[in-house]
Amino acid sequence: MSNTDKEILGWREMVGLPELGLDEIPAKIDTGARTSSLHAEVLEEIEREDGRYVRFAVDWDGVRHEGVAIHVDVRGITSSNGETQKRYVIKTPLKIGSQLFKAEISLADRSDMKFPMLIGRTALRRRFLVDSGNSWLTSSRRRGAKGTKP
Repeated sequence: MSNTDKEILGWREMVGLPELGLDEIPAKIDTGARTSSLHAEVLEEIEREDGRYVRFAVDWDGVRHEGVAIHVDVRGITSSNGETQKRYVIKTPLKIGSQLFKAEISLADRSDMKFPMLIGRTALRRRFLVDSGNSWLTSSRRRGAKGTKP
């Protein structure tokens, strides 16, 4: 895919996690972060015949959403303050703009962050270009995250 065929994102976009019932989550698009991250609380690990899963809760828009996703790994991920944290990493479909694809997402406490979700460069690679001077370029609903204005 050439650069002219790639969808252009702003530095913040509304994204969706359809298998988790989360349709419009404000996300920061962060080319400096490798791994995408979702504000969530891990509730339990589940072993099934077809693999390992993790059950977790996402508190969003005043509602508690519980989800179950494939548990890929527990990784040491360096946060924005330079501290390495052990985090669960799940794999689930991610919708950004017109594209739907499976992405690895770490589960983290993002309660102190302005956005409940961060989209890292691994999810962006070969799919999108980022225009850091704009926001909400692919979002049908323009809405701010905690403490931000659209």
